[in-house]
Amino acid sequence: MTGLCNHYLCRMEVNDDMVDKLAHLSRLSFGTGEKQEIKNDLQKMIGFVEKLGELPLGDTEPLVHLSSEVNVFREDEVKGSITRDEALLNAPMHNGEFFMVPKVIKNPRTQEDK
Repeated sequence: MTGLCNHYLCRMEVNDDMVDKLAHLSRLSFGTGEKQEIKNDLQKMIGFVEKLGELPLGDTEPLVHLSSEVNVFREDEVKGSITRDEALLNAPMHNGEFFMVPKVIKNPRTQEDK
């Protein structure tokens, strides 16, 4: 690769257009002073990542997991459960068979919800 690019990374310039695009994508808005502060912070972060690219990692194996520990799984055990009547016992609203909850999402297609 040529110019400002190395094997994996290309030097990235943080400018007003980039900050505006990031602000739009994240649904944020920044004042002029904040925009300059964001630009400086982003440039520092990119510089840090570029600095990591200078490390001699040619003989280093990629890290797949942070430790060599392996999950220990247990067998599933079927255990008893409570009855429907017991489950409904403390429910504020039920119809004897199911829990009843207040409607929280309105259907825009029906007139009764408007």
